[in-house]
Amino acid sequence: MKRSWWIGAAMLVLALASGGAAQENVLVLYGSPDRDWVAAVAAKFEKDTGIKVQWIRASSNEMYARIEAEKANPKGDVWFGGTGDPHFDAAEKGLTEPYCSPKMAELREFMRDPIGECRTLGLYAGPLGWAVNEGMLKKLGKPMPQTWDDLAKPDYKGLIAIANPNTSGTAYTTLVTILLMKGEDKGWEYLAKLHKNIAQYTKSGSAPGQLAGRGEVAIAIVFLHDSVMFAEEGFPVKPVAPADGTGYEIGGLSLIKGAPHKENAKKFIDWALSPETQIIAKDFRSFQLQSNKKTPLPAVVLKHGMDFDNVKTIKYDFLWASKNRDRILKRWTEQIFSQAR
Repeated sequence: MKRSWWIGAAMLVLALASGGAAQENVLVLYGSPDRDWVAAVAAKFEKDTGIKVQWIRASSNEMYARIEAEKANPKGDVWFGGTGDPHFDAAEKGLTEPYCSPKMAELREFMRDPIGECRTLGLYAGPLGWAVNEGMLKKLGKPMPQTWDDLAKPDYKGLIAIANPNTSGTAYTTLVTILLMKGEDKGWEYLAKLHKNIAQYTKSGSAPGQLAGRGEVAIAIVFLHDSVMFAEEGFPVKPVAPADGTGYEIGGLSLIKGAPHKENAKKFIDWALSPETQIIAKDFRSFQLQSNKKTPLPAVVLKHGMDFDNVKTIKYDFLWASKNRDRILKRWTEQIFSQAR
């Protein structure tokens, strides 16, 4: 599932260097979901519109860093998918720009305009939870965790994996979830305790689920749609939603400020918000709730009971999460990640 984006970046640089009028019929797509999903979306858009697509895939926070580094001379046109917090932060810093798509009326209300003024649009949503290797816990004589507080207990020392929030939007959503649920003082105390139980920090947000599936850890903190994906692929993991509530992501869809092919980017955004486009996500084991009201929820999500109606979610403050992102990541890196486990 993972692949370094530098190969694609090199190809993109060569393609852009050719210049000329032909470039007018081009879209440069930056994508943050699973690589195969991004590739399929690029191919379908090219087939449907005749617009040539050049694309790069990178995780949410890596793509944010790329867009920020290119702000003086933007290379990308549109940012497709990935957790919302980096999208919202990019909007706050003027790295992306508003676009009120005519498709907005078709979107679920809570994903229609997450931070206002059409600064980014909701593409999909998914609650945060765990992928638990129940067999491993039973073998070790450990109870099934039910709440976030459970994960910080000594029982689970060395048995948990999560991504690094500096590279993963999934992990950053976890930090914000805890800080919003507990308040900052108690939240940071909790995160310090949780850190003691972490066996491994990964680069990718979904990678901890693979570790749990292989029995390298017993508990992975991931989005529940990723937990469902691993269960459906045959890994011995159970999707678990925290009983005390959890945060969630809204996958972003953003127009990059100064996009070289802005009109094509707008066409892509309109196209990406249609149910005909969104339905293909499930073909690549991406089981999020899609933003268009006409896009059906995949049956496997209902089978595991991990749809929004069956998960207790908190009031997740996306704007606060984006405005405080740099501060939170700096404090976590300096005060939590730097500590011995």
